[in-house]
Amino acid sequence: MLSLARGMLGRVDPDTAGLWPRASALLACRALETTMHRLWERRTLDLQGRSMRVQLICLRTYLGDADLAARAGHAWSALSRACHHHPYELAPTAAELRGWLSVVEELIQKAD
Repeated sequence: MLSLARGMLGRVDPDTAGLWPRASALLACRALETTMHRLWERRTLDLQGRSMRVQLICLRTYLGDADLAARAGHAWSALSRACHHHPYELAPTAAELRGWLSVVEELIQKAD
């Protein structure tokens, strides 16, 4: 999913302005959530049914890297917000998305 999200950043097209950033954010957000789900399964913790905010709070303890957990929380919040259309807000920029995708990639590597 993350590679698809990165691929969308390279396909910037005026005809899809506003769509590709949200699509990329959606894929990245889903990749982060899937990584969290797998982490809890491996640790045999029943957190999948809890809100993502609760899971991100727990991540600080179970990941072993409080800084990465905090950055993952910020990335998830930003990606989640970017997935929704807000009439008076611009879609995220490619640079913002690249930063959030880097955090998700780092989380995937650390969680595996």
